[in-house]
Amino acid sequence: MKIMTNQSKGFYQIMGKVFGSREIERETKDRIYDDDEKEWYIELDKEKNVLAFVSIKDKTIKNIYGTPDKLEKILTKVYPIVTTGIVTKKYVQIYIKCGYKVEDLYSYFVKIYGGYTDEHK
Repeated sequence: MKIMTNQSKGFYQIMGKVFGSREIERETKDRIYDDDEKEWYIELDKEKNVLAFVSIKDKTIKNIYGTPDKLEKILTKVYPIVTTGIVTKKYVQIYIKCGYKVEDLYSYFVKIYGGYTDEHK
């Protein structure tokens, strides 16, 4: 797993295709942006193609995409550092499997709650 920001060397070589992908947008019903201060947790294949990613800013998940097994790996890893996020409903079963509490919000999005609490400060 790679952890990067938009300032990391090679970030756009890895994530550039994601930002312009209509396929990912259709699949997740979400637009993926390379905002400053996001930390990206990325799973790649041997050819450095993106299999899954989660972006986090200020303990809040901003973007999610990926194959179920790779996404589960990332979501499990970041669970202790996440407070919440409004994310695509597509992966709701994975969120639950990884321990996140899920609140239904909109047609395509849910609010999830991770494991970060004030006692972690």
